[in-house]
Formats: sequence, structure tokens, C-alpha cells
Amino acid sequence: MIIDGKQISSEILENLKKRVAKLKAKGINPTLAVILIGDQKASAIYVRQKELKATQVGIDPQIKRFEDNVTNKEIETQVKDLDKNPNIHGIILQRPAPTHIKVEKIEEFITLIKEVDGFGANSIYPVPVAAATLKMIENAYQNSGIKLPFIDWLKTQKVIVIGKGETGGKTIIQLLRKNGVEPFIVDSKTKNRDQRIKEGDVVISAVGKSGVVTGLNLKKGAILIGVGIFSENGKTRGDYDAAEVENIASFYSPTPGGVGPVNVSMLMENVIQACENLSK
Repeated sequence: MIIDGKQISSEILENLKKRVAKLKAKGINPTLAVILIGDQKASAIYVRQKELKATQVGIDPQIKRFEDNVTNKEIETQVKDLDKNPNIHGIILQRPAPTHIKVEKIEEFITLIKEVDGFGANSIYPVPVAAATLKMIENAYQNSGIKLPFIDWLKTQKVIVIGKGETGGKTIIQLLRKNGVEPFIVDSKTKNRDQRIKEGDVVISAVGKSGVVTGLNLKKGAILIGVGIFSENGKTRGDYDAAEVENIASFYSPTPGGVGPVNVSMLMENVIQACENLSK
């Protein structure tokens, strides 16, 4: 069965609209500032998605655009100014940024309550893609009729995470561990990778390469979540072909229309949470 990321996203956004309405009734206008550097296509697409979803729920998106040759000092100054502004509730320094920009160092100037991207070492918010992945698994769990509490159930499953990239697999692994779930990690150095993958009750593929999961290395009845994406002939592709896994997985997420929409929605949830925290 397909896990419909668009439907899950829609439900999250409808709930967020209600929370925004309560904030606006108090005279508070939730505002997200996004710093976009250069003209990298991927970054521009990600920012546009954030801008659209923010507007949809009633968050004011403020996009701060800079040329490729901007200095670290200039971006640092912008971040500090935004952080001091009481009308800004969330700040994002969009990844990927030009290589000369020290993203992690600059992000240290964002106070924890406004660091809504979740990448900081001591962040109080989950990284949206990791939160979205758990949300997708939870949706499959809810549709399976199991009575255990979600995390208690997940702890009984063999969870496989394929890939441990900084902005994908690593963040998912960290969130699973935070919830008391210890995943088995499969990477390029793992021996008998296909066999290891096939042991998984829940398989999360975060590589960004075709054919990572196939009909041959997926356990019958497994829950499969596709996080990794790449572009091929102008189209967004995932780590597996739906036609190969649809009759093997009990539930699987499509690409596109799977984790992606939920990812952006979970970011919006972080922004609203930050706004609520700041307004207490």
C-alpha cells in the first residue's frame, strides 16, 4: 500500500493553520526568515517550496537573497540581525550553500529557540526530514491495526537505515536513537548489504541513487520509506522503482509525493512551535 505523503502533509498543514489562527488572534504574526545564497537550482527549489507552504498556513516567509560572492562576515551579520529581531520566529541558512560559506559556524549565532532547521548540535527541534520519516512510518503503523503505542512497536522492529549522509540518513539515525530505537546502518562498507537490507522489517533508504532497494533485497511485508532523491532527465527519482517493490512491501512511500511534502510540513511545524515558544 502506498503511504500518501501529500495527504499526510495536507492533514499536518490544516492543523497548523488552526495554531496560526490562535497566534494571530493574539496579534502575533509567525515569520520565517530564509537566507538564500547564490543561484544553485536545488537551493532555489527548496526555498520556493518553503515559501509556498509557509504562505499556505499563514506564516510570513521572508527570503533574504545574497550573491555567490557574499562573505561569511556579511552572512553572520545578517543572521545576528535576524536573531535580535523579535518579529522573526525562525531562521534558516539554506543548504546547500556555496562551499566558502561556513554554514555550521554561522548557525551558532542563531539562538536555539529560532533554529528551526534542527541541525544544531543542541537543537530543540527535530530535523524536518527525520521527523517526516517517522511520520511516514507511523502512518503505515496506524493503518496496520497494531494496538501497541507507536514507539513501543517500533522498538520491536528490525529497522534498517541505508545511507548516513549529513542531511539525510544521519539525522534519521539520531532521531530514532533519541526515541530509543537502535537501527542497523547499511553503507558502502557494509558486507552482504543485500542480505542485511532483506532482514529489515522497516527499511529507510536515504542514498539518492537508483536501485538501492529492489524486489530481490526487500523482505516480504516490510515497510519501505524512500528518502534519497536524485534527478534524471529532469524528473525526480528515488532509491527504488515502485513497480519492483509494490507487491513485496506492506507499505511504501512513492517518489515524488512521499517524504518530500511531509518534510516541508514538519519544518512549518517547527516554525509554529518556535513562535509559540517565543510568545509564552
